[in-house]
Amino acid sequence: MTPRGYKLLQEELKRLTSVERPKIVKEIEAARAHGDISENAEFHAAKEHQGQIEARIRQVNDRLGRAQVIDPTGQNGDRVRFGAVIEIEDLESGERLTWQIVGEDEADAKEGRISVTSPIARALLGKEPDSTVRIQVPRGQREVLVLEIRYE
Repeated sequence: MTPRGYKLLQEELKRLTSVERPKIVKEIEAARAHGDISENAEFHAAKEHQGQIEARIRQVNDRLGRAQVIDPTGQNGDRVRFGAVIEIEDLESGERLTWQIVGEDEADAKEGRISVTSPIARALLGKEPDSTVRIQVPRGQREVLVLEIRYE
C-alpha cells in the first residue's frame, strides 16, 4: 500500500478504538439498564454492532501488521508500476481518464484510485507511455492509449 493508504488505516484504527468502541460500550450499558436483556432489541442490536466493530479492529490491525508500504514518489515515468498516476485515452470514445494504482484497501474508483489487483491495473502494469493496451471492463474489451505516467 502507499504511505497514504497506511495512514488512512492507522486513522481508522484510532477512530474505532478511541471513539466507536467506547460509544458502543455506553450503548450496551444503556440497553442493559432497560431490564430483561433476553427480549431487549436495543441490547441485541448494540451487541451485534460491537461484534462488527471488534471484527473491523482485528482486520485493520492485521492489515497494518502485514502491510508492505511502498512510496512511489521519485520514480521516473518510464513504466507503469505500483503507485503510478496514469493518464489514458479510450481509443474508441476519445475519453481521457486518470487513475492511480494503489493497494486494495485504498482503492476508490470514484476518486480515481484503482486496486493493483484490478483487471485494469494488471493490464496497465509494465506498460510504457504511448503504449496501446487492451483492457477488460464491464462493457467488454477496450483499447486505451497510455498518455502519461507520473509518480506523485
